[in-house]
Amino acid sequence: MMRLSTTALFLITATHLAAEDARQLDAHEHGVGQLNIAFDDGQIAMELQAPGADIVGFEYAAQSADDRAKVDAAVAALARPLDLFVLPRAAGCSVVQAAASLNSEDLHDEHDEEDHAGHDHAHDHEEEKHAEHAEEEHDHEAHAEAAGHTEFHAEYLLACADPAQATLIEFAYFDRFAGAQELEVQIISDQGATAFEVMRTAPTLDLRDMF
Repeated sequence: MMRLSTTALFLITATHLAAEDARQLDAHEHGVGQLNIAFDDGQIAMELQAPGADIVGFEYAAQSADDRAKVDAAVAALARPLDLFVLPRAAGCSVVQAAASLNSEDLHDEHDEEDHAGHDHAHDHEEEKHAEHAEEEHDHEAHAEAAGHTEFHAEYLLACADPAQATLIEFAYFDRFAGAQELEVQIISDQGATAFEVMRTAPTLDLRDMF
């Protein structure tokens, strides 16, 4: 995981706190992701969270080679923030740090518990173990979806020659990820914290009032 500057980390934390009371939607709602943006002098810190279904089209832990390839491609795309969140050329922004990953919710622990229980059971009943294992394999995908969710997480740090020119963000993110429908955007700057909703149908954000 990358290390943001102390100031950028503080601003991202402040953005989370400012959003906590305002955000009423489910913390994990398909089609809806969250993007936090903090402006600090010549730096822009960003943090993105999005459901797995938005990014790769499925929520279960990747099992097949095709699933893993989709996850790898998504992580690589998410690690290129200026391709997803396009800023005006006049701002002169470049990527200082970028990191993206896929996190699972509840899946790992539950599968560990099942594997352990299956192992204990097999100690005395080997044949039952094989039958249960075959049944688990047959229903693995449906069970994984019921057990928890996957979520992509990315953090970015940009350096901008003239951040005051970063007055418009074009969300190419929606073009890249077909399942994404909306981003709940929280921005903090010298003007304070502000919340926006950016939709696939209107994929631009005007930030002129933030400077």
